[in-house]
This record gives sequence, structure tokens and C-alpha cells, in this order.
Amino acid sequence: MNTPIGTPAMPEAPVVAARRLHRIGIVGCGVMGAGLAEICARAGTGVLVNVSSDESEARGRTRIERSLAAATRRGKLTATDAEAVRSRISFTTDIGELADRQLVFEAVPENEAAKLQVFRALDKIVSDPGAVFASNTSSLPVIKLARATERPGRVLGVHFFNPAPVLPLVEVISSLLTDASASAVTEAFVTDVLGKTVIRSGDRAGFVVNALLVPYLLAAIRMLESGFATAEDIDTGMKLGCSHPMGPLALVDLIGLDTIAAVGRALYDEFREPAYAVPPLLARMVEGGLLGTKTGRGFYTYA
Repeated sequence: MNTPIGTPAMPEAPVVAARRLHRIGIVGCGVMGAGLAEICARAGTGVLVNVSSDESEARGRTRIERSLAAATRRGKLTATDAEAVRSRISFTTDIGELADRQLVFEAVPENEAAKLQVFRALDKIVSDPGAVFASNTSSLPVIKLARATERPGRVLGVHFFNPAPVLPLVEVISSLLTDASASAVTEAFVTDVLGKTVIRSGDRAGFVVNALLVPYLLAAIRMLESGFATAEDIDTGMKLGCSHPMGPLALVDLIGLDTIAAVGRALYDEFREPAYAVPPLLARMVEGGLLGTKTGRGFYTYA
């Protein structure tokens, strides 16, 4: 059927547009950046990861290799599949090489100044005006990140959970400035390409999951700090008494004590609720570099 002259073209369906997103960029290759690189490559898309140094690249490759090895042992991937994943991931120390990307995930540490610097740089170098910039922030205001660019409508939050290759949930956060088309194509990519389940959240500290989870984790730290119970008893109580798959202190170690402290501070800054205040024990452990599994020691010690 011919379209009469002057009739507006129908917008492209988000799912169709999402499947055409084959140039994916990631800034950062820590725990979350490596996980994002892996799941995008496992979905068949080419991924270019911007890292800060050769050492950062080596650590990122090691994280990806360990995850692929675990997936192969569990029968989730064949050796051929794992090799195909590796072939789709490349690295660069030059953020300028992300210029042709259609979707860029920011996955640097939960530090506002660092994230703002990334978004300012992406705004200058990414050539496609329709490209989407997605922050994996777990607590920072998306609108503040968006205002660091000249295209705030193309910026949103896409919060994956650790470990990203395993956990199925993703929070998609639109700011007051985010274009509906940017949200739609990103949600379609996350669900139809990456195979994740999306929940939507307003742009407020903690979003949905962390606004509920972090006060519980902080309460467990306060209980330990007070001497009321040991870490082992707190975790055993919540696993066996409430059927949680992991105790709260072991979960803090897995997420990272620095991340939990950052989210707690963001929640407290926004809502001023005592339940969100960072306990002194958590603050001291972060200052001492005891960040959990990623450093080998947190509330527990890891090999």
C-alpha cells in the first residue's frame, strides 16, 4: 500500500530497532562492565570495551574468562560458544573509538564525578544523534548525568545486577528528560536481545530494588556492629529462617562494601531517613579497602 504524500511515516517498532543495535560500547570493565560485555557478546552483538589501562583490560579479560569457564562447566555454553563470545569482545584505551557506537553502557565505579566525566566525553565523541547512553548506576540521579550532555533525552539508567550473566532482572530508569523512544528501544534490547526481565523505576535514589534492599543490609551491619550476633548467625538466621538464598552480610561482600556505602549515602542524602545512614563499621571497612569478594576480605575472608 502506498503512503500518501504528506502522511507521517510510522515510527520504527522498538523491537525491530533494538535488533539493529549491533555496535555496543561499554565504558569500564570492572565486575559489572565485564558482565555486560559478556552478556552482550553471548547475545551475538559486537562489543567494544573502553578501559583505563592495559592492566584494567587484563583484569577484565580474566573476569570474563572465569565467567565463561564457569558457564561451560555448568553446561550453559559449549567450548565453541565460549570462543564465539571471546571473538565478539574487543578492548580499547581510547574512548574516542566509541564514536560509531549505537548504544553505550557506562559501568565505571559508583562515583558521581567519574560518571559525569564519562558522559561529557561520550557526548562529544559519539556521532549518531540517536545513540543511547545508559548508566549502570545503582543510586545516582539519572537526570544529573543527562544534564552533563547536550542530548539529555538519549540518557537513561539501565541497572543490571551482579552477576549480570546470571541474574535476570534489569531496572530501566527514565529521567524527566528521557525521550520515550530511547526508553522503548533500550527496553526492547534488554528484553528481546539480552533476554532479561525489565522493571521500570522513577528517577529517585535507590530506584526500586536498592531502596528496599539496602536498609535491610545496613540493619544487618548495625546488628553485627553492636555485638548482638555474629556474622555467621545473622546470615544463617536469614537463610534458614526467611528462606533467603544468601545471608545479608555475605550479600554485601558479593555486591561490594563500597557500592553499598555509596548507595546508602545517596539514599540518605535524598530522604534523610536514619535507616539509610551508613554505619561506622561499614565506613571504616571501606576506608581500609575491605570491600568483599573483589578484594578477598569483607565480613568474610575469601581465597
